[in-house]
Amino acid sequence: MLFFNKPKVALADLIPDGYIDIHSHLLPGIDDGAKDENDTLLLINTLKEYGFSQFTATPHILPGVWNNTKEGILQKEESTLSFLREQNITSPFKAAAEHLMDDTFVELFKSESLLTLKDNYVLVEMSYINPPINLYDILFELQVAGYKPVLAHPERYLFYHSKFEEYYRLKKAGCLLQLNLLSVTGYYGEGVLKTAERLLNEKLIDFTGSDTHHMKHATAFKSKIPFKKHDALKDALKNNAFFKF
Repeated sequence: MLFFNKPKVALADLIPDGYIDIHSHLLPGIDDGAKDENDTLLLINTLKEYGFSQFTATPHILPGVWNNTKEGILQKEESTLSFLREQNITSPFKAAAEHLMDDTFVELFKSESLLTLKDNYVLVEMSYINPPINLYDILFELQVAGYKPVLAHPERYLFYHSKFEEYYRLKKAGCLLQLNLLSVTGYYGEGVLKTAERLLNEKLIDFTGSDTHHMKHATAFKSKIPFKKHDALKDALKNNAFFKF
């Protein structure tokens, strides 16, 4: 008797119609994402083909590298929305930000309101080299200030791969976790893929995001998912409906 392996599924085929993306770098010319408005248009149209229906651009606020401000991001949002309307793009589009958690970030949220994904949900990230020494103090103070932290791409922090218990500690500290979708294709490497799968299987992922910067990212959605069980990923994809506006 012959047994045939079930064919692997492409990530794009699992994206539900009406998918709401909460992490992307689609604002043009403001960080390492879309270079100009035409680039933004191309990326949006490509993602729409996979089922994306709403976009929240989250440019980096990373002092010394991307010195973006709330005012500058909102100005870029306004001009981009005007351009998209001219191109007959009606998909909901808004700007928030992806904040690097450091002492400058603490000063920022204590002195002014942050750009959020929705209500008080704010997208945060860490250095890929190591977590901030005062990470849990930052998370605590952020919540005292009235925000709910959503940690971007936890599976990509290699320093946690051998300390998986830290993911549970982050959750216990009130941090929500947002998986980068391309991680489940192996785009960022085998270690990230395995950690992404484990985070999903252990029900630690709250939301997902494309983290799209350029066409190489957008095209990679056609890549296959190496693992066979997709229920947890499908659930995480559906959870993004919470951010509909």
